[in-house]
Amino acid sequence: MSSHSVRFPNENADYRAARDELLEVEVGLRRHIEQVAALRRRLPVGGAVPEDYVFEEGDPVRRVRLSELFQRPDASLLLYNFMYGPRMEKACPSCTSFLDGLDGIAPHATRRVNLAIVAKSPIDRIRAHARERGWRNLRLLSSAGNTFNRDYFGENPDESQNPLLHVFVRRGGAVHHFYTTELAFAPSEPGQHPRHIDQMWPLWQLFDLTPEGRGTDWYPRLRYEP
Repeated sequence: MSSHSVRFPNENADYRAARDELLEVEVGLRRHIEQVAALRRRLPVGGAVPEDYVFEEGDPVRRVRLSELFQRPDASLLLYNFMYGPRMEKACPSCTSFLDGLDGIAPHATRRVNLAIVAKSPIDRIRAHARERGWRNLRLLSSAGNTFNRDYFGENPDESQNPLLHVFVRRGGAVHHFYTTELAFAPSEPGQHPRHIDQMWPLWQLFDLTPEGRGTDWYPRLRYEP
């Protein structure tokens, strides 16, 4: 049993019984999350990248290769495919919400990993959106001049975009794919979100703690009415 002696004001026996039952499930979930993380860490190294992709970044614009993104040479590289293609009128609101949060934790994350955001739009357009959102800590890349998004399924044949988080590693001087959030491609049960990046997205975790839950018809927006 995972019960404890903590009791909150005026709770009754029915509440405590139900809460203890839920607590057992939560402990099991915590255990399972650790098991999944251990399995993920034990993945063999994936395929070598087909080319040393050249991205654009910064102002003035400069070119940077994928291999040069490993500022911490022995650390993994996390690349997030931001849904902001050149044919999109506006950036994806959900990706933007996710990146709003990631911008805040980036100074902490980059003490241990390499981190960058890649989108298919021209770099000036990406940077303009970043300024509007107040992002200060994200390394922003444009893949407008290469096939990275298409090769790693961040872009579909019709040029629509997919939100994916990739992990790359360096082994023996070569860059290899290690992991992608493939839950995005796995069928989900009715009413479920894909949940492929939800553990890294505090918004949904907050909603899941409430009796209202996350719902099935609400998604982030770029702007909200007062």
